[in-house]
Amino acid sequence: MSWGTDLWDQFDNLDKHTQWGIDFLERYAKFVKERLEIEQTYAKQLRSLVKKYCPKRSKDDEPRFTSCLSFNSILNELNDYAGQREVVAEEMGHKVYGELMRYSQDLKGERKHHLQEGRKTQQYLDQCWKHMDNSKKKFERECKEAEKSQLIYERLDNDINATKSEVEKAKSQLYLRQHMAEESKNEYAAQLQNFNSEQWKHFNVAIPQIFKNLQDMDERRTVKLGEMYRSFAEVERRVIPIISKCLEGMVTAAKNVDERRDSGIVVESFKSGFEPPVDFPFEDFSQNIQRTGSDGTIGTPKTEGGKPDPKHAVGRTKNKLWLFGKKPKLPPSIPPPSLPSFPSGHFQPPKFSTERIANHLSEMRNAKSKIPSFRAVKRGAPTLEDLSHLPPEQRRKKLQQRIDELNKELQKEMDQRDALNKMKDVYEKNPQMGDPGSLQPKISETICNMEKLRSEIHKNESWLAEVEGKHGSRSERRPSADVNHAPHGRESPEGSYTDDHSQEHRSPPQPDPHEFDDEFDDDDPLPAIGHCKALYSFDGSNEGTLVMNENEVLYVIEEDKGDGWTRVRKQGGVEGYVPTSYVEITLEKNSKGS
Repeated sequence: MSWGTDLWDQFDNLDKHTQWGIDFLERYAKFVKERLEIEQTYAKQLRSLVKKYCPKRSKDDEPRFTSCLSFNSILNELNDYAGQREVVAEEMGHKVYGELMRYSQDLKGERKHHLQEGRKTQQYLDQCWKHMDNSKKKFERECKEAEKSQLIYERLDNDINATKSEVEKAKSQLYLRQHMAEESKNEYAAQLQNFNSEQWKHFNVAIPQIFKNLQDMDERRTVKLGEMYRSFAEVERRVIPIISKCLEGMVTAAKNVDERRDSGIVVESFKSGFEPPVDFPFEDFSQNIQRTGSDGTIGTPKTEGGKPDPKHAVGRTKNKLWLFGKKPKLPPSIPPPSLPSFPSGHFQPPKFSTERIANHLSEMRNAKSKIPSFRAVKRGAPTLEDLSHLPPEQRRKKLQQRIDELNKELQKEMDQRDALNKMKDVYEKNPQMGDPGSLQPKISETICNMEKLRSEIHKNESWLAEVEGKHGSRSERRPSADVNHAPHGRESPEGSYTDDHSQEHRSPPQPDPHEFDDEFDDDDPLPAIGHCKALYSFDGSNEGTLVMNENEVLYVIEEDKGDGWTRVRKQGGVEGYVPTSYVEITLEKNSKGS
């Protein structure tokens, strides 16, 4: 079907239809715009939700429970999901909405051009019709005038009273009118032929071509809408694999929840390292009391009705001694029973010594005071540098963590020192590259930082050795107490087993004072793996380096590890590093140290 042939007379309707098509295109573009705004809002709200439930924490506050880690993983996956919604909105904005708006502007311009051509063609045809109509009317007028002149001439020619001049004048007027009518006829015929020709061209060439262009434009608009519908769906389809991965990540995070591991983390986080309190030994104060013949066992004070006196019920639940319970109260003094009179000097009153019980109670009170109060932690109680406010197990873990961090910082400082020494060596060889003296302040600062870090490591390792020494002592002595069921000493609040009061304040075992000495002060010197000959002199002004003279022979005790330095030893036993490029090295197999 062709609009040019089938709709040749529907110019106005085609004008309305093409305008409706462009309006529909813009309506769909508006729909896409509102959709992408919904996606943007949705993504923004998802990101706000993730940010709300992912507050910033310090490194120490990071959750370790699998349930918390899984929830964080779900939040991360949800954040990625929100990013995919943003991608959908962005793709819709660029590939669908933006393309539709550009195409709509192009359609408007093309439609306007075609309609203007159609109107121009119609105006030209109307103009031809006017020319033809004017020539037709003129021909009609001239014919009427000629007929009128003919009637006048015939009347005068038949009139005997008319003069010859009047007849001749009427005859000449007739000839003139006939000539003008003939000319009007020819002009009318020419205009008519021209109009018919233009009208044929108009309805068989111009209008069909214009309407065909409008038809092509409208069909392209329809095809474009179909492509945009497909693009709209493809934008969603492209992100489905990534969204599926996000959902799979959430499912995986849910599977990673491990209740056993969480329980173990609770134990690891709050385990104090203390041992439960041992049973109190029975103190028999009635050994020196003379019994009657019927008393075969140790008597228990009784009240009326044979019920035990609640004041002397040592086994009552409320008077049991627990580590986190109320402070135990000492039992009231027991009045001695009435004794028979004996001769003077035959009986000594019993001594009720409560030293051992008092020692136990004092020890438990001290142990309780050593346990950190969670309320105090909430209120921000001051933290001691040696972490002695923590239980032994927690203190050991914190100290080990601190030592690991200090070792990492020390390694960084050592790497920086080595790099500065290499740079200084390069500057000494090539003075045009820089001044070696400018690096000395930085090298000195790095060495000072290293000494501070070594001191901190030494101090923390001393505290760690103290904790581990007490922990090992407690572990060794605890089984013997369980076997004998009656401890011969007492357990200190820190968890170490002591036999008397003086050992409670005994200083912890100290580490070897030479343990953290410089790396060249080892007790056992490293064996030589070869020897080397100095090709150049080296001043050894930096820390850890060794002075050597040209052609001097040295022992090699450690090869170059890739940093440009070799560790050597002089004949006198002095060790240090020298530049590898300054010496000629000869390695020997099975060589012994100097």
